[in-house]
Amino acid sequence: MVGAKSRNISYLKGKVPSWVGIPTSVALPFGVFEHVLSDISNQAVAEKVSLLKKKLTEGDFGALKEIRETVLQLNAPSQLVEELKVKMKSSGMPWPGDDGEQRWEQAWEAIKKVWGSKWNERAYFSTRKVKLDHDYLSMSVLVQEVINAGYAFVIHTTNPSSGDSSEIYAEVVKGLGETLVGAYPGRALSFICKKHDLNSPQVLGYPSKPIGLFIRRSLIFRSDFNGEDLEGYAGAGLYDSVPMDEEDKVVLDYSSDQLIIDGNFRRSILSSIAGAGSAIEELYGSPQDIEGVIRDGKVYVVQTRPQM
Repeated sequence: MVGAKSRNISYLKGKVPSWVGIPTSVALPFGVFEHVLSDISNQAVAEKVSLLKKKLTEGDFGALKEIRETVLQLNAPSQLVEELKVKMKSSGMPWPGDDGEQRWEQAWEAIKKVWGSKWNERAYFSTRKVKLDHDYLSMSVLVQEVINAGYAFVIHTTNPSSGDSSEIYAEVVKGLGETLVGAYPGRALSFICKKHDLNSPQVLGYPSKPIGLFIRRSLIFRSDFNGEDLEGYAGAGLYDSVPMDEEDKVVLDYSSDQLIIDGNFRRSILSSIAGAGSAIEELYGSPQDIEGVIRDGKVYVVQTRPQM
């Protein structure tokens, strides 16, 4: 079993319009972390995690950081490595190990960081707040190709400011979406678009974010926890998604940005974003929060979830 991100990506493939791309992905399902932890090669790690979890139940919250650090000591069982390699290659994804052992180690480190994020402070205290048993949470990891995007966007298919369900609201940044969903300074380009007139987006504000993030062809390991599916627990965004490679930070110059200076290009891109949002909402029959990117004028959707 996997979390909502993996299920939604699988559901969208073949159902969205042909002009909307879905990145290639595979998943490490629920239970893989526990299986790795129980492997004989990780006996010492498992014993230490067990002791630290006991400290945590006794109110020693410093154990959270220690658990995350201990999870990073896990060894990868050879069977897991081989199965993941076969699955990724058969899906047409690049296998990190083909570029040397160091590249696989980078990928394995990213996977462990995602697993370890179950014990980050925000997530742990959020479960306590709603009286949810932290041990009940299971984690899968969605492995996706990173699309080296020109732009990234977030769509709310119901305008969250006005509650107007006939209106899509979206934000767009140059580069990868981390500057949009993370704590990066500055504004994104924002716009609204009526669902009955997707070819007439209305810009609300122009961007001022000074930094854009860019990356070479790579992989990202996305947290995909069952906590995002549980009633009464808004787990989305609490857990970590970890790129295999570090992004390059680029100082942005909007004076030459086609999205700013070319009205026809801007209208085309924003209309495509709104159109993707409308199509996905129609598929699910309910308002959606959608994340995606634009590369060479093509829309790619990397995840969708119900709009809260």
